[in-house]
Amino acid sequence: MSKRYTITAALPYTNGPIHIGHLAGVYVPADIYARYQRLQGQDVAFICGSDEHGVPITIKAKKEGVTPQDIVDKYHAIIKQSFIDFGISFDNYSRTSAKIHHDTASEFFKTLYDKGEFVEEITEQLYDEEANQFLADRFVIGTCPKCGNEESYGDQCESCGTSHNATDLINPKSAITGKTPVLKETKHWFLPLDKHEAFLKEWILEEHKKDWKSNVYGQCKSWIDDGLRPRAVTRDLDWGIPVPVEGGEGKVLYVWFDAPIGYISATKEWAEREGKDWEPYWKDEDTKLLHFIGKDNIVFHCIIFPSMLKAEGSYILPDNVPANEFLNLEGNKLSTSKNWAVWLHEYLQDFPDKQDVLRYALTANAPETKDNDFTWKDFQARNNNELVAIFGNFINRVVVLTNKYYNGVVPVPNEFSAVDEETLATLRAFPAVIASSIERYRFREASQELMNLARLGNKYLADEEPWKLIKEDEDRVQTIMYVALQIASALAILSEPFLPFTSKKLKSILCHAELVEASTWNSISEGQELLPSNHTIGKAELLFSKIEDLDIQAQLDKLEASKKANEAASKKVEPQKDEITWEDFSKLDIRVGTILEAEKMPKTKKLLALKVDTGIDTRTIVSGIAESFSPEEVIGKKVTVLVNLAPRALRGVESQGMILMTEDESGNLVFVNPDNHNKVNNGLKIS
Repeated sequence: MSKRYTITAALPYTNGPIHIGHLAGVYVPADIYARYQRLQGQDVAFICGSDEHGVPITIKAKKEGVTPQDIVDKYHAIIKQSFIDFGISFDNYSRTSAKIHHDTASEFFKTLYDKGEFVEEITEQLYDEEANQFLADRFVIGTCPKCGNEESYGDQCESCGTSHNATDLINPKSAITGKTPVLKETKHWFLPLDKHEAFLKEWILEEHKKDWKSNVYGQCKSWIDDGLRPRAVTRDLDWGIPVPVEGGEGKVLYVWFDAPIGYISATKEWAEREGKDWEPYWKDEDTKLLHFIGKDNIVFHCIIFPSMLKAEGSYILPDNVPANEFLNLEGNKLSTSKNWAVWLHEYLQDFPDKQDVLRYALTANAPETKDNDFTWKDFQARNNNELVAIFGNFINRVVVLTNKYYNGVVPVPNEFSAVDEETLATLRAFPAVIASSIERYRFREASQELMNLARLGNKYLADEEPWKLIKEDEDRVQTIMYVALQIASALAILSEPFLPFTSKKLKSILCHAELVEASTWNSISEGQELLPSNHTIGKAELLFSKIEDLDIQAQLDKLEASKKANEAASKKVEPQKDEITWEDFSKLDIRVGTILEAEKMPKTKKLLALKVDTGIDTRTIVSGIAESFSPEEVIGKKVTVLVNLAPRALRGVESQGMILMTEDESGNLVFVNPDNHNKVNNGLKIS
């Protein structure tokens, strides 16, 4: 009987779309693993869903003046469709607002409550008197007690990754009003992690010391060595799953208690739809449970959720939690709030037929052991130099030559040479090599082994040169093309976990639908004939197309626009200066003028010397705008001029006034109110 796999991918918050950091860290590696196990004939439940109860959702709803339900409905639809379009092969993508999840999470809580697994305490929590509410998690910001990050959240510091309680913060401030909160008593239920410390030490530090990734093991060990403390499983909020016991009025389940239970409820939903029994996928020891997550979720999936499962008593524990590190973008940290990201739904609009290109680029540069950087230039190079020039080139040559020489019919091979035998033997080794990398969660390594198979095909053709031999040794060419077609067929099968759209297209070109029996992972290593003689393939189609510099520049320009907008938004507004009297203001003589002449001042970067018609005279004004405007651009422009400013010598030129300027929202220098000035005469006094 084949082994059963329950594979979960971290539930994304529905406070924004999916970006490439999410894909590289969680969803692409999880999908590769799930697709691979299905190809092995395993029983797989690949589970995910939208996490709709996080505090960031309520914060976003407040900012936009809508309800939290409006926010989650909007982004759940975007995220779910993006995953479908990108080819993430979830068996079920659910949501935590679903009734089945509310019921499952409530039942789980009540089971632990009835077993006495919680500690009920009245504690002092941070309270915003102006907003009239307790400040849980992301509703409070302060200094991290561990690393000193001044913008740590109440539940976790995104700088050092430490999880903590809001009351641990130094100098906390309300994210709602900006006020300093007070302490106020409230009752909550806590999961006593210290009670499970001995179990966690044995299970993690002993049983999984060698097979868990070092970043996962290290973070868990640090937490355990620091001493585990009770963790609240309820919150004073009005958005979430109501606490289902007496005294829980006005409280909800903590999102990190309810969210991982979403894996269970999503499995129930899938099993009910498919007519299956959900329990073996969570309660049978023959099932292998795997959590694919990012490094910021390690503690919740390796310590808190396993403690919950252990306390409940009937569930299996995760076999592995292969967490990845973070992916940066063009040298900077990905940020949803700053729009410094490549959003999946936007990528699919800009590159509608290149899902696999992004999958490959993210896998080949996966942040498996350290933070890595995504750049658009690397993305272009991966496509043009590897997918097009190596993989696509080999397939195109094989299919074109087969159609040219044999009208698309796979030729009957003649006697195999030593080179042929060696090539076929190398081909048979690839499934085991790629499988070994995948089983050890080394997806980057596995993707490069797949590309090495395409390299093998290219080298074989280049060395054997069938296009030269066809006129002098047709029998030899039949054998060469037969071997090359076996490599092409193997690529169609082995690429499916990494490049599912490419695999499907290649199988169509090779007419694999007629060869279901041969189209399996193990058939390659067993040396079976993948494309038999006399099988007819289709016509050549390009698997990949080049990405041009203009396409990449458009993406870089989009990021540059985001960068400028962020810089403008982050600029602090200057505080108001000391008050002046009406008499002080009345001394300013501000008029409309026209720039008649302009030239760059020698040996300066910023200064332009301008001749300005002020309506009362023509005068010289030196202005620091040369980095934003060329002399040619400003000639003839109407401007606002402070004409009674005392003259001042700048680089030996006397400046007799000031041109009034400001910045737009992108940080670009602009003239003050130039549009209306075009309708008025020079010398008009502004009051």
